[in-house]
Amino acid sequence: MDPVVVGALAAYAVALLVVGRRGRTKAQLEYLLAGRRLTTGPFVATLVATWYGGVLGVGEYSYRFGISNWLVMGVPYYLAALLFAFVLAGRARASAALSIPDQLKATYGPVAGRVGAGLVLLMAIPAAYVLMLGNLLEIYLGMPLLWAVVAGTVFTIIYVVAGGFRSVVSTNVLQFVLMYLGFIVVLPVALHRAGGFAGVWAALPAASRTWDGGLGVQAVVVWYFIAMQTLVEPTFYQRCYAAETPAVARRGVLISVGFWVLFDFLTTFTGLAARALIPDLGNPVLSYPELGRLVLPSAANALFAVGMFATVMSTAHSYLFLAAATIGHDVAPELAARVDERRWTMTGMVLVGAAAVGLALALRSVVAIWHDVGSIVTSALLLPLALSHGPERVRFRAGWAAPAMAFTALVAVGWILARSDGRYPLGLEPIFPALAVSAVFWFAGHGGRPRA
Repeated sequence: MDPVVVGALAAYAVALLVVGRRGRTKAQLEYLLAGRRLTTGPFVATLVATWYGGVLGVGEYSYRFGISNWLVMGVPYYLAALLFAFVLAGRARASAALSIPDQLKATYGPVAGRVGAGLVLLMAIPAAYVLMLGNLLEIYLGMPLLWAVVAGTVFTIIYVVAGGFRSVVSTNVLQFVLMYLGFIVVLPVALHRAGGFAGVWAALPAASRTWDGGLGVQAVVVWYFIAMQTLVEPTFYQRCYAAETPAVARRGVLISVGFWVLFDFLTTFTGLAARALIPDLGNPVLSYPELGRLVLPSAANALFAVGMFATVMSTAHSYLFLAAATIGHDVAPELAARVDERRWTMTGMVLVGAAAVGLALALRSVVAIWHDVGSIVTSALLLPLALSHGPERVRFRAGWAAPAMAFTALVAVGWILARSDGRYPLGLEPIFPALAVSAVFWFAGHGGRPRA
C-alpha cells in the first residue's frame, strides 16, 4: 500500500460524504428525480460519468485486443447515443412518465409495466461495477476481494441514501472532473516513456493493430447490437425525465457523446501504452494500475488511482440508486395501495446492494456480466420501449407487449445457458435469435402489417 494513494483515497471518500449529504431531502419528486430541474451542465456530468464505469474492463480489452477497443466499446455506443438524442430524449422528457415501467404501463397496460420493471431491475443491479470497485480496493489497499466488494458497496449506499438522485448528480459532477484528470495525467507520461504514438504502435502485436483485434467479424458486430441497449438504458431515461426541458435532455446527450469520444481516446491509448510498456502482464485487468505504478511519481499515481475509483463509483452508485428507485416507484406500489416511495427506495438500496454483492462474487467477470445482461434486457425491451414513443400504428398491440418481452428474455437466457465449449447454438450470439422472437411477436400482433 502506497501511503500517498491511501491518503488520496481517504480525502476522496470524505469529499463524497460531504458532497452527497448536501442533497438531503424528504420531498418525493426531489428524491427520485431532483425535482425535474436538471440543467445542461449537471445533466452532461452525471450522464458522462454514469455511462463509463467499466474502466478496468476497458483496460483489459485494450491491452488484449488493441485498437479494436474503440470500434467495439466506443463507436457503437456513440451511434446509439446519437440516435437516442435525436429520436427519444426529447420525447422521454415530454412524457408524463417518471420511469421506463411507467412508460410501458401507460402505453401497453399494467402487465407490461410489471415485466418492464423486472427487466430494468435486472439491468440496473450494479454487479459488474461493485466487482470492479472491489478489484480496485484489493489492488490499492490489499483488501481480500470479498470484504472489498462488501465495503465498497456499503460505503456507496451511505453517501447516496440520504440525498437520493440529487446526491447522485452532485457526486457525479465531482467524479466527472476526477475521471478525466486521472487519465490526462497518465497518458502523456506513458506515451513519452514508450516513444510517442509511433513507438506504442510499433510495439503492439500485429493483431492489436487490426480493426477486429483478431476476434472475427461476429465478435465485433454483436457489440453494435448490444450497444442498442442505449435505446433502452434506464440511466439515460432517468436523466431525461429529470431534465429541466426536452431541449436540455436532447442537447445534454449530444454534448455527452463528445466527452465520451475524448475519454475513449484517453483510455484506449492508455491501454495500448500499457501493452507496449508491460508486454508480459499476467492479468490484463491490472493494466491501468500497473502502468500508473510504472510511469508516475507517487502523487500523480495517487491522482490516477482516485480517477479510476471515481470512474467506477460514479456508475456503481447511479445504477444502485436506479435499481432502488425502481423498487420504490415501480415495484412497491404494486404490492400495497399506499406506499412511501422514498422509504421504499432507501430500503431498496440495501436489497439491491446485497444482490449486487452476491452476483459480483458469483460471476467474477465484468465483461461476461455486460454481455449476458445486455443481451437479455436489450433484446426484450428494445422494440416495445422504442416503439412506445412512436405513433399508435407502429406500437405493439397492448396484449402482445408483455408476452413479447417475457418470451424474448427467456429465449436469450436459454441461448446463454445452452452455450457449450464457448460456442452458442448455431454459432449465433443470443441477442440475434432473441430479437427475432421480439420481431415475430410484433409482426403477429399486427396481423402481418402495421395498423393504418
